[in-house]
This record gives sequence, C-alpha cells and structure tokens, in this order.
Amino acid sequence: MEFLFILFSYLLGSIPVGLLLTKAFSKQDPRQVGSQNIGATNIYRAAGKTLALMTLAGDALKGIIPVFLAMSWHFSEVWIGLAAMTAFLGHLYPLFLRFKGGKGVATALGIFIALCPLAVVIDFFLFAGVLATWRIVSLSSMSAASFMPVLLWIFTGSQPYLIMSICVGILILYRHKANIQRLIAGKENRIELHLRRGS
Repeated sequence: MEFLFILFSYLLGSIPVGLLLTKAFSKQDPRQVGSQNIGATNIYRAAGKTLALMTLAGDALKGIIPVFLAMSWHFSEVWIGLAAMTAFLGHLYPLFLRFKGGKGVATALGIFIALCPLAVVIDFFLFAGVLATWRIVSLSSMSAASFMPVLLWIFTGSQPYLIMSICVGILILYRHKANIQRLIAGKENRIELHLRRGS
C-alpha cells in the first residue's frame, strides 16, 4: 500500500495548478510571462492576485493532502517523509508537463503545515521579516526553506523529517539558482509593499 501511496503523492504533486487556473480563467500562459514559472509569484504577474492566491492554496494542498493522509493512516515517519518528498518532486518535475515544474515553495509550505504548524508559524515571521526588509520574494523563500530543517528538528526530533526537509531546502535553493545569480548581481526583482501609515 505504501508504494502505491508514494505513486499517488507524486501524481498529485504533478498537477499544474497554476497553469490549469490561468488556462481556465485568463488568456495568459504563465510559461510565456515573467520568470516562465507556474508558481504563485509568476501567476500574479500573468493573471493577477486572485489566481495567484488560488495557485498558492492549490499548490500547498498538494503537500498537505499526502502528508495528512499518511499520518492519518499511521504510516511510519520514513514513509510520511517519502510521501512528502515525492509530492514535492512531483511539483518540481511534473509528469504532466514533461518534468518542467515550479520551484516548490508552496508545496513545501503545505508539507510543513501538515507536519508541524508551529514550525511554519515561526518560519513565517522569518519570511515576513526578510520580505519587509529587502522586498525580495525569492530571498524570503530561500531563507525560510533554509531555516525549516532546524525548526522541524527542534519541534519533532524526527530524523526522517529532518532529512526530508534538508533535501527540500537544497532543491528549493537549486531551483532558485537564477534568482541567486540576480541577487549577486543586484538585479533581482523587488515587490512594492503597500503599507498604510497613520496620520
């Protein structure tokens, strides 16, 4: 059963949520816009905030669902970690898009929400702090992904989860290699943060 569940996790992770949403509700193809990525950040560029938020939620669910099910069915931590990892790999290398997928941040978020919500809450403050300081989404995402293994180890003490989260973090950094090059060159895109100030 566990092997079939791993296959299910990969196929679920392979569903290109952002692409399906933009095809259904807009005339844009995110693969032809901006970073050409199918994740929420580029969906925002291609089709606006609403579809970006729907993409974020859908990609996160691809991580939440297999981990939640594996935990509910009392799989071992090794199999839960494998289910999480294969769902994540499905997003990065989707069968349905010739293995050309997104960067995995939202799906990783879903995985960690299911595994340890408290770690996600703490990591969110790191993400938000980096974003507020430098206004660079990629830098915020990479910082959060890099710190998550530490938080998971503190709160769960699980070696399988630690190994899985380290692998996820390394792959997120790898998928952001173009962003890292732009960061080094000082050319990475920044976002505008519209904050209301009291008079």
